[in-house]
Amino acid sequence: MQLPDARNADIQVYINGELKPRSEARISVFDSSVQGGDAVWEGLRVYRGRIAAFTSHLQRLHDSAHALAFQQVPSIEQVKEAVFATLRANGMDDGVHIRLTLTRGEKITSGMNPKLNVHGCGLIVLAEWKPPVYGDEGIRIITSAIRRNSPQHLDSKIHHNNLLNNILAAIDANVAGVDSALMLDAAGFISETNDTNVFIVRDGILYTPHADSCLPGITRRMILEIAHRDDIPVIEKNLSLTELYVADEAFTTGTMGELTPILQADGRTIGAGSCGPMTRQLQARHRQFAWETGEPLPFSVG
Repeated sequence: MQLPDARNADIQVYINGELKPRSEARISVFDSSVQGGDAVWEGLRVYRGRIAAFTSHLQRLHDSAHALAFQQVPSIEQVKEAVFATLRANGMDDGVHIRLTLTRGEKITSGMNPKLNVHGCGLIVLAEWKPPVYGDEGIRIITSAIRRNSPQHLDSKIHHNNLLNNILAAIDANVAGVDSALMLDAAGFISETNDTNVFIVRDGILYTPHADSCLPGITRRMILEIAHRDDIPVIEKNLSLTELYVADEAFTTGTMGELTPILQADGRTIGAGSCGPMTRQLQARHRQFAWETGEPLPFSVG
């Protein structure tokens, strides 16, 4: 088995109140996440002893669970304690990504209906030593044939585990031999990639799509706040593919990938074909901002 970091071979995983070795980390075949992808999730990143936007992530987890009518949802404080316990058990305080999953819970028998869920939610905290999924120097993307869900179908503002829409787009990227796939909305405007939000730069102005059919990401929100603090003009609008192709710079944002320059889209070179000056500036500002505003861990490692 190829692991991104050898230390991850022996990690402890939190599952429903217990810490278990990676090799023994299991959930029931009756769990809703197995039966129907019926779960919500968050990605968290730990920077030098602090968890970036921790409360915002947990509030979104709760909002998503509420929108899906989950019952017996653990409190934000209970989830925080589970995350802290996991990091403490693994001796983790930097360079860590956490996949936090809240399922509708275990069913009394197989089936789709939430009436079969009588045991309350299930909580999984999976923390790994993991760098950003994309490097700082940039990625190539293609436009997927798969459209992003609209609120008429499955609202992307619910941060749910039913990710087949995104996975189908990722398959398009894999087949094309590029790093990621751009997804359009039903009207043909840019929504997001299969795993990140999108920004473009033109004539010193930062543009990003309206958060209609895309997830209004927390890293996206950070960039909007940083731009406001740094007096960088920002416009949220419908963006066409042509506007991406002729942009001076373009980049993606997300907890898993931080800020990643888009060097090429559908075979068109974006700007100079390298990480642009505004992207580079925002990369540095984001990492500092994420740490400064992060929640300190209540323990020290070593």
